[in-house]
Amino acid sequence: MSVLNFKNPDWYDEEDINIFRDAAYNFYKNEMAPHSESFRKNKVVDRKFWNQAGAMGLLCPTMPEEYGGVGGDYRLEMIVMEELERAEVDGFGLSLHNAIVAPYILHYGTEEQKQKWLPKMATGEFVGAIAMTEPGTGSDLQSVKTSAKKDGNGWVINGSKTFITNGGTANLIIVVADTGGEGKHSKSLFVVETDDLEGFRRGRILDKVGGEAQDTAELFFDDMKVPADSLLGPEPGMGFIQLMQELPQERLNIAVQGVANMEKALRHTIEYVKERKAFGRRILDFQNTQFELAELKTIATVAKTFTYDCAEKHLRGELDTVTASMAKYWVTDKECEIMDRCLQLFGGYGFMNEYPIARQWRASRVQRIYGGTNEIMKVLISRSL
Repeated sequence: MSVLNFKNPDWYDEEDINIFRDAAYNFYKNEMAPHSESFRKNKVVDRKFWNQAGAMGLLCPTMPEEYGGVGGDYRLEMIVMEELERAEVDGFGLSLHNAIVAPYILHYGTEEQKQKWLPKMATGEFVGAIAMTEPGTGSDLQSVKTSAKKDGNGWVINGSKTFITNGGTANLIIVVADTGGEGKHSKSLFVVETDDLEGFRRGRILDKVGGEAQDTAELFFDDMKVPADSLLGPEPGMGFIQLMQELPQERLNIAVQGVANMEKALRHTIEYVKERKAFGRRILDFQNTQFELAELKTIATVAKTFTYDCAEKHLRGELDTVTASMAKYWVTDKECEIMDRCLQLFGGYGFMNEYPIARQWRASRVQRIYGGTNEIMKVLISRSL
């Protein structure tokens, strides 16, 4: 039972789901959590854990069995994300690999492309990333400058990307590139196998404010030649439409992670204020502490209720872009509020890196930026008014 005393709804409390949840938590807690400090120091999760996660069925759990997946639904993706937080494992980019990269291939790839890439993603032989953001574009995907031009039977890609999650590890990367055409029909997606690929170069593993264990990197393409079957979709110019169709799930992922972060922060804070004393009393015994935690528990419970309602809609195929945008913006705003107020209850110790709340406070800030900034979410919501 979580600190929220939140009973999972029936659709998220089935025997098979709970077995998967227990297996994921035990793997994260027993096999990975002991190495968290090493992950943060090296700015990357060791590559072997991708293969181990694949053997555990934690990679591509919603992909059909004929492509190497488990054949489950979005509930398994939620578990993969939630249990990472509960087990205190930082920086493992499974949700991007599983719930963003793989669905692009499943939904828009040819049968040959699915057979070629998805089974290797399920085992961890391929680690996925998606290269959207460029130094000068941010959330403005229509301004992407990376270009892809036809060259004989293939394509030549030139440009650069930044802030790429899994960028230091990934060897199967979806690249957003301009292929000409007008407006929304000017962008295309290419699935690129990077091992020994001429013209592909990784830049720095970026030094971030938080989330140190996540290998976020720069990528460079210098006359990078890829075969014709790297194009995702039946023809060039479909990239922007494909991106827009997949973004609701990406934004729901961020809300799910945000709620899990809230719960983790509250758990650490409640444990601390029960033990820490000031002026001869436990911090918890002060009415201000009680009022603060009452408010934060309420916020987190509302956030979880809304996010789970979105997830249930998504399972039915009914989650729209506007509702997903509301979840992403509101939950992550409240996530950062909870982190700040929890840290305050730790006093000076909250500012020490040895306390998990300090790392959470820093790491949560990016949730309001990636997946489309919260300002962009408000633009999308306002269009529905």
